[in-house]
Amino acid sequence: MKNQELNLEGVEKLSLKEYSEKAYLDYSMYVLLDRALPQIGDGLKPVQRRIIYAMSELGLSAGQKPKKSARTVGDVIGKFHPHGDSACYEAMVLMAQNFSYRYSIIDGQGNWGSTDDPKSFAAMRYTESRLKPYAKVLLQELGEGTVDWAPNFDGTLSEPIVLPARLPNILLNGTTGIAVGLSTDVPPHNLSEVAKALVHLIEEPESTLGKIMKCIKGPDFPTAGELVSSKSDIREIYKSGNGTLRLRATYEQEGNDIIINSLPYQISGNKILEQIAAQMRSKKLPLVEDLRDESDHENPIRLVITPKSKRVNTEELMSHLFSTTSLERTVRINMNIIDLNGKPRSFGLLEILLEWLVFREKTVVAKLNHRLKIVMDRLHILDGLFIAYLNIDEVIKIIRTEDDPKTELMKRFSLSEIQADSILNLRLRYLAKLEEIKITTEQNGLDLERVEIEEILNDKNKLKDLIKQEISQDADAYGDKRRTKIIEREAAQAIDETQLIASESVTIVLSQRGWARAAKGHDIDPHAMNYKAGDQFLAAAYGKSNQSAMFMDSTGRVYSMLANLLPSARGQGEPLSGRFNTPDGSEFCGTMIGAPEDQWVLSSDAGYGFIVKLSDLSSNYKAGKAILRVPEASRPISPYPIIKRDGALIATVSSIGKLLLFDANDLPELAKGKGNKLINIPTKKFKLGEEKLVGVAIINEGDALNIYRDEINYMTLKWRDLQDYIGERALRGKSYSKKFKKATGLTAGQLPEKNK
Repeated sequence: MKNQELNLEGVEKLSLKEYSEKAYLDYSMYVLLDRALPQIGDGLKPVQRRIIYAMSELGLSAGQKPKKSARTVGDVIGKFHPHGDSACYEAMVLMAQNFSYRYSIIDGQGNWGSTDDPKSFAAMRYTESRLKPYAKVLLQELGEGTVDWAPNFDGTLSEPIVLPARLPNILLNGTTGIAVGLSTDVPPHNLSEVAKALVHLIEEPESTLGKIMKCIKGPDFPTAGELVSSKSDIREIYKSGNGTLRLRATYEQEGNDIIINSLPYQISGNKILEQIAAQMRSKKLPLVEDLRDESDHENPIRLVITPKSKRVNTEELMSHLFSTTSLERTVRINMNIIDLNGKPRSFGLLEILLEWLVFREKTVVAKLNHRLKIVMDRLHILDGLFIAYLNIDEVIKIIRTEDDPKTELMKRFSLSEIQADSILNLRLRYLAKLEEIKITTEQNGLDLERVEIEEILNDKNKLKDLIKQEISQDADAYGDKRRTKIIEREAAQAIDETQLIASESVTIVLSQRGWARAAKGHDIDPHAMNYKAGDQFLAAAYGKSNQSAMFMDSTGRVYSMLANLLPSARGQGEPLSGRFNTPDGSEFCGTMIGAPEDQWVLSSDAGYGFIVKLSDLSSNYKAGKAILRVPEASRPISPYPIIKRDGALIATVSSIGKLLLFDANDLPELAKGKGNKLINIPTKKFKLGEEKLVGVAIINEGDALNIYRDEINYMTLKWRDLQDYIGERALRGKSYSKKFKKATGLTAGQLPEKNK
């Protein structure tokens, strides 16, 4: 079968690039305008507006019997919002949660979630709902000609494009939303403050942001807490429409306990407890003895923290918790809203208020015009009825005798068609004399109302007074006190981790296979401790539990961790390879601990070394810090502490029995590097492995020096004997004994005084 050419005549042709761009742009605008961003008039997204309208149509206003939420969701997605029922129900739940909305719109019965888990709400088939009184602010004027209507998705029904809000709901409840390339985060505010600002702005349209902020101090979140950002930061956010605010929990003291009674917006108590408990488990919060949740119906937030003693500084402890947990958090502000022209843009606070007042004025004018039309239509009918009552006998005669009484009435009394119809629709019982009086009374009342409406429409000042009056009435009906306190505070500071740890004497023990542990006290013999099969003692260092333990590997890298995080000496320790990321093939060669200003001697068996402060070695990286540059085929020697540098001697011994002592001040202090030559080892001999530096020690006046061949055989050189070996740094040294052809190391005969 031959291929036939496709006839594309009359078919629009687009390149793939143009089609993709257009399709994506259409999708973006749909998400922006119909899904994610609120309209400034009522502050609602389309799904929220449709839920509220559907509930009003179902008769679920405040005071009415609630209905199953599934009924509402069914109406919403079936009539107005053809999307997923779960997403629609979640939007409905959000408007019912008094911890999510500052002025919740829906009154929910059943499980609608909690602050600990906002998404723990029951399924829609279990919960019931109706509107709260606050919903009148949005719906009260809906049937009064105030808004435009549009067909629903299938064209069978009409829905309001925007609700005629009597207050700026966009500021009162705030909103969040993420669209394509644009997001919005408007914080909630206090109704009374916003109403006061609106009244002020109506009276003084040229008011500045500074004057408005005398009314609106800042956002007011439903979960209370404290807003601790500075006034200048809040002002800048209100000016630009974006920025971040700092929120903080509030607490009080009851005896020795600290009671947290409010949390930052969208933070759960369970999350706080987990964060504090994690610090307690990792021994990073020894100041706290107990932690419990005493929240109940009367006290929705009551978290109790019990310090270890009355000596614990409460302010310092809470500042630490504010810094390290979600008890303090930052809230993003990004006020992107759809304006009255249907375009998304960023607003400042003053711009929102002014734009909303334009919306409100249009709404009130539309309402007055709608009411004026009703009044005029009714007066027109009453005029016809009044003519009929004045000529009742003739009217009855025409109705009884004429074939077309309507036309005859219009001709005889100069009536309009509407007036004639209203006369013909009268019941006989309304023809009494009393009805004439009622007509006259109603005419007088409506005439007064007509004059009043026309005066308001023709006088801007009276229109403004009416808007102010309505705002004040709603503020009296729904306003309340501010929940979130605004107190400018300094940024929270975490307590130094070492200050949180009890200061106890510990001995850091390192084995040859790189297993480490921390034994309590200094009066222990690390050689006599229990080691794994095939493993044995390598090095030990003496310090405090709140100091950093440091370990050097064969590549010259130094790794740090707090000593209290090491396992106790009851076991055999744990491998440091699990704690740090060490280079392949490397081994641990020594350990150090002490105060940051303490000095140690670092050296390699090539005969080079230098003095270093422990503060230069500290690192938070698992990969450690490169400190000692080790020559090729060389490896580090176990570091040695300097208790007192002035008057001290550095003793060095080589593997062929050469001993050299020199003044400790002759060796420079460096932060890292290869170091200076300690003892002269010929390069050729070092490369052949015939001679290496095997030990370094610090000798103070009166000390003796033990030189070991193995764990059993050693010799002791007393202070007076050591004088023969003192010389300049980097000399060859002297042979210390024919008895020891090969030495394996050396230590000071009197061990260094333990670090206090």
